[in-house]
Amino acid sequence: MKRLVVLGGGESGVGTALLGKAKGYDVFVSDKGTIKENYKQVLIHNEIEWEDENHTISRILNTDVVMKSPGIPDKVALVKQIREQGITVVSEIEFASHFTDATIIGITGSNGKTTTATLTHHLLNTELNVGLAGNIGDSFAKQILEHDYENYVLEISSFQLDDIKDFKPKVAVITNITPDHLDRYNYEFENYINSKFRIAMNQTADDYLIYDADDTVIVNHLKTNPVQSTLLPFSLVTPVENGAYFDDNKIIITINNNKIIMPISNMTLEGKHNVKNAMAASTVAHLLKIRKQTIRESLENFQGVEHRLEHVLKINKVQYINDSKATNVNATYYALESMDAPTVWIVGGVDKGNNYEELFSFVNEKVKAIICLGVDNEKLMSTFGNMVDVIVETQFMSEAVKIAYKLAESGDNVLLSPACASFDLFENYEDRGRQFKNAVRNL
Repeated sequence: MKRLVVLGGGESGVGTALLGKAKGYDVFVSDKGTIKENYKQVLIHNEIEWEDENHTISRILNTDVVMKSPGIPDKVALVKQIREQGITVVSEIEFASHFTDATIIGITGSNGKTTTATLTHHLLNTELNVGLAGNIGDSFAKQILEHDYENYVLEISSFQLDDIKDFKPKVAVITNITPDHLDRYNYEFENYINSKFRIAMNQTADDYLIYDADDTVIVNHLKTNPVQSTLLPFSLVTPVENGAYFDDNKIIITINNNKIIMPISNMTLEGKHNVKNAMAASTVAHLLKIRKQTIRESLENFQGVEHRLEHVLKINKVQYINDSKATNVNATYYALESMDAPTVWIVGGVDKGNNYEELFSFVNEKVKAIICLGVDNEKLMSTFGNMVDVIVETQFMSEAVKIAYKLAESGDNVLLSPACASFDLFENYEDRGRQFKNAVRNL
């Protein structure tokens, strides 16, 4: 009997354990932290052996394959030890993909991947049998076990791509590549770029790579590292022969001489970056033969993603906006770019080696006050101190929102767009976003 060790008892870990057991593996789950109660109950109910707050090395090294949670870095001693023993280490998407014949649409990128994946699923869902998984919702492994959809849209992080071997999406999408998570890639941007491009590494000419042709990082990488896939670029600025481009408030998509034109004046999502997300998602839909009418209607009724430029409430003519999902500078760039009123900006958290320079022009033009919300705000205070009249710091969301309420005047925006990870003060970006929304509702 083959043995599977799962490192990390979260959503992807427990999903993998369930699928592994169903496929005849002897499964053991080990988590150095505490496994959440709901996941413990699932493991107990399914008679899967587990341990938490500890790794029993002898039980881990005695295995055929290890599925490691994307949150565990390669530099951890245990992971090095596993690799030195010649044991195969895979990510959940790699393990799960061996048990399905579904058409896979894999979506990665530094920003926009959640919105693009959710929107792509929304466009396909009316006409196809399709699941949404990966970095989002129920794990890919669990869905294969419970639903076995004919198609999957997967939101995939670079950490998940680092441990793929044979994983091959029929359609791969790279939304953009900007410096992020450099702490996991020895502060080498090149390592991170290579990691993102692993999404296409097993693709052949029968598969497709959809990417942002306006992103110089992607374009330059493709010049020196060509892929086998059929390329379908999308652009806001240049007409594209095969792929998608934007002209006169319309998206024009051409695949194999089959052209469709989508007016987007009634699209619910705002901002240039969302036009790009819509181009990527619509290109997938056109490729999978979704009717033009369906694509257009779906673009017009899509509600967006929680914690991503989410309009919470208007109080005294001040709009409160939750963009907690902006965990890097580039995401915050898009948020500030789309602000059309003087803005009180709540920023901060765990800095991943951020360079804030690209935000300077927007801060000078649009931001009237800055509230730093983190354990260590020194870098933010010194970077932005001279650019705005008011800059304050706090370690409590409720206080940040109260200060914003005092500073904002009729017609202003209050924007939570942290540009940083959330782990210093919050459980994750969702927790941070919910605390913001609760604080706004309690004003």
